[in-house]
Amino acid sequence: MMKMMVVLVLSCVLCVSADGLHEDLAINGCSDSDGEFMYALDGEELWYADFINKKGVEPQPSFIDHISLVEGGYENAVTQQQNCRQNLKVELEAMKDVPLEFDPPSSPMIYSRDNVELGENNILICHVTGFYPAPVTFYWTKNNKNVTEGTSSNVPFPNKDGSFNQFSRLEFVPQLGDIYSCSVGHRALDQPLTRIWDVEKTQPSVGPAVFCGVGLTVGLLGVAAGTFFLIKGNECS
Repeated sequence: MMKMMVVLVLSCVLCVSADGLHEDLAINGCSDSDGEFMYALDGEELWYADFINKKGVEPQPSFIDHISLVEGGYENAVTQQQNCRQNLKVELEAMKDVPLEFDPPSSPMIYSRDNVELGENNILICHVTGFYPAPVTFYWTKNNKNVTEGTSSNVPFPNKDGSFNQFSRLEFVPQLGDIYSCSVGHRALDQPLTRIWDVEKTQPSVGPAVFCGVGLTVGLLGVAAGTFFLIKGNECS
């Protein structure tokens, strides 16, 4: 049985710097109900199109030098999405009898962007990986109350094995005794996965290390330019 990601990737382009140390990656993906368009450098997400709010977003972490793209990026993303859906219709019809398989995400990992100082602005980051297909849905709570203000999620990143990883962020001001949770929903799960984060039991930030680790993994995904389907293939005995 084959595992097919119902996402068409257009111009997945690898650009390598002269010293061979840096790689750019551009991904345009779509399904019949969703879509994504993003740019990355060395596995770090630099820019993505927010099709709900109709704008480009630059969710770069604070510990890298900020890079801005040229104007017109969002308009170009909208055009690429239209092309993607036209091609997707053709491919889905050709592969309509291929059975799909779902992989659930890993247990969520929560960490703070910076070392925790009570009363100081910070960001909680929730990360999951290994799920298929994309995306997942994130839910945050503070002291058992749902939180939506100050939250954001990046577009899913492809892993080397064809699965995905994804981050969500929550802006917060840590106060002693506060308890936060991140829950992750996916179509392969009967109920969301939840991880608790307690201000009283915080650990030093692991943000840069995690981002660099993901960058190393995703940096291996650069391929020659072209239009193709990403296929996860597994033979079942």
